[in-house]
Amino acid sequence: MAHNSALHSNFDVDYVISYRFADTVSAEARDGFTALVQSLARVGLATEVRTGDNCSLLVFIKVGSDKRFAHEVYRSRVKDWLHGVRAAEPAKETQDTVSGHNLTEAERFRIIHHLITSPTDEGGAGVTPKEGRWKNVESIFPLHDHTFNKGWIKKWSTMTFLKVEDLDEIRNRFGEKIAYYFAFTQNYFAFLIFPAAFGFASWVILGSFSPIYALVNGLWCVSLVEYWKRQELDLSVRWGVKGVAGIQKKRRDFKHEKEIRDPVTGETLQIFPATKRLSRQLLQAPFALLAALALGTLIATCFGIEIFLSEVYNGPGKTLLVFLPTGLLTTLVPTLTTMLTTVATRLNDYENWETTESYESALTQKIFVLNFITSYLPIFLTAFVYVPFGSIVVPYLDVFNLTARPFAQTEKQLQSPDVGAFVIDPSRLKKQVIYFTVTAQIVNFALETILPYVKRRGFSKYQEMKSEKAAKKGGGGPNVSIDDVPEEAEFLKRVRNEAELDVYDVATDLREMVVQFGYLSLFSVVWPLTPVSFIINNWIELRSDAVKICLEMQRPTPQRADSIGPWLDSLEFLAWLGSITTAALAYLFSNDGLGPDGTPATIQGWALLLTIFFSEHVFLLVRWGVRLALSKIDSPGMEKERGERFMVRKRYLQDTLGRDVLDVPSDYMEEKITRASLEEDARQSSLRTTGPKEHFWSRQRTWEESAKVGANLIEKMAPKEGKKQQ
Repeated sequence: MAHNSALHSNFDVDYVISYRFADTVSAEARDGFTALVQSLARVGLATEVRTGDNCSLLVFIKVGSDKRFAHEVYRSRVKDWLHGVRAAEPAKETQDTVSGHNLTEAERFRIIHHLITSPTDEGGAGVTPKEGRWKNVESIFPLHDHTFNKGWIKKWSTMTFLKVEDLDEIRNRFGEKIAYYFAFTQNYFAFLIFPAAFGFASWVILGSFSPIYALVNGLWCVSLVEYWKRQELDLSVRWGVKGVAGIQKKRRDFKHEKEIRDPVTGETLQIFPATKRLSRQLLQAPFALLAALALGTLIATCFGIEIFLSEVYNGPGKTLLVFLPTGLLTTLVPTLTTMLTTVATRLNDYENWETTESYESALTQKIFVLNFITSYLPIFLTAFVYVPFGSIVVPYLDVFNLTARPFAQTEKQLQSPDVGAFVIDPSRLKKQVIYFTVTAQIVNFALETILPYVKRRGFSKYQEMKSEKAAKKGGGGPNVSIDDVPEEAEFLKRVRNEAELDVYDVATDLREMVVQFGYLSLFSVVWPLTPVSFIINNWIELRSDAVKICLEMQRPTPQRADSIGPWLDSLEFLAWLGSITTAALAYLFSNDGLGPDGTPATIQGWALLLTIFFSEHVFLLVRWGVRLALSKIDSPGMEKERGERFMVRKRYLQDTLGRDVLDVPSDYMEEKITRASLEEDARQSSLRTTGPKEHFWSRQRTWEESAKVGANLIEKMAPKEGKKQQ
């Protein structure tokens, strides 16, 4: 019972800081730790300290001053209101703001994290892990709620579709940024139902490279991207974060060149010239060229080796040698990608972005270029180089005979065919698409979910065995849990395990979904069952990502967002490019649904270009039509936004002009004219000077008199009945 209680109780802990001092001298570690605890206390946070693993301390944090926390919540909401994120002004009493039912767990964790990490001049403790004076602070993380995690995993395992309330729950627990990822993946999964059904029918009836499937798939891609834009807007209104991207956090590493005084606000602004940043951004062009050249050369080389070994070489060891290019790609591509990612990061640092959001957006765009090359270049080479020009190019691949020469018995086994004599493998393109859309998805799932679990369990078992072996020999360090209070022992054991977990990065999962969408948009015409594979994969992906967050990663710090950020631009780009590649593939290789037959040279170049031109313009026209149609359709988010704006206007008018300002006034009836009222009016007229204006408005005193005079005028001016008939 005690074990179960410790598992599901966090002892009111909000955050844990792992303070590791293995490589720091004792005096410096003590001073740094004292400064850490003092900084946390200064911002109203209470602390408790326990021992951690491997020369570390665990600092447990909770709110120590409710008044200070309430003030911070109020400041955050007022800032949102001033930037237009919140429609209504927060309650004047700060305590009312905190005790309100709309303070979610994610908002609480976000504000406490802001207190811990924000600079001291902004009212925070200024603790930045692994930087400067806080180099010994290894990580800052909230603790998992295992009761919620268990129920979440169990609930999702029996559901096919997620409801908006399920997304609300994720948002309330983990923040909007992660909720947007699950919302997009769920939306993408639901949208895949139609292309999966249509793709299966096309595979049975139409075959590969069907122009009909190409057209329908292009329309679907446009609809998905445009509909998701509307969904983003609705969710941002529902979650109260519309426009939150405008509240940007300044980077600590930003280096300004000058300071100026804002002529409007009078604030001192730190400026880095936009022209200078633009000149630095121009380096992206040679970087993209370098990345394309480096990765393209590597992939093309391995591609050529693979073609030579599988379709030219005919000697001993062929069954094993064909795996050589795969091994080279598996080893060298990640290494080269890591090196280029480092270059991209340094280039991003050199561009000196002012805010964290702009820095991350620029880095995401650079990483997407690398992902695009590594993910799609092999299929592009097969579709637009090997298949059309294989009979011309392959005879020159004997340059790669060095890879098989040690195994060849005769020169004939290494000899390439003459130009024009080589016959391509028509099924190669389809096999490659199947690999990337099925096999690679399974491998990625294993590497992302299963392998980390096995590694963690294996490392934990290794540590236990090592400790037991050291204990038997009478050596080894002291057991960190030996001084744990019994009622805390299970809780501290769990926290020590969580401290060793990796940090969850939602951008990695978003990148996977965007790359997958690219395969569907660009190449699914080759194999119409592609969406069938993806709909199965994504159902599993949603659940495995939930399990990964709950069991394999530290609990993420909640972050706000009002969209999926620059990944939306990547989706739009892939949808547009898909309209071009799909049209080209369908025209080149349709062949009555049989696929490439090795004779694409018979295709006319002008006809190919005309097909691409027509397809792209159809894409642009359809996108315009879908946007127009969606703009005419009302949505819950738009209705809620209109309601909030109306209530703001109503509240303002009531506070300014009175509670009954918007009430419909009763009918106004003039005072009844009597002899006394006429005498009083005459007396008042004699006391003041009257002119033509007063005489004008005194001839008809009531509406009855106006009606009577008007009726008499009509009677005089209206034509007689007899004249009207003539």
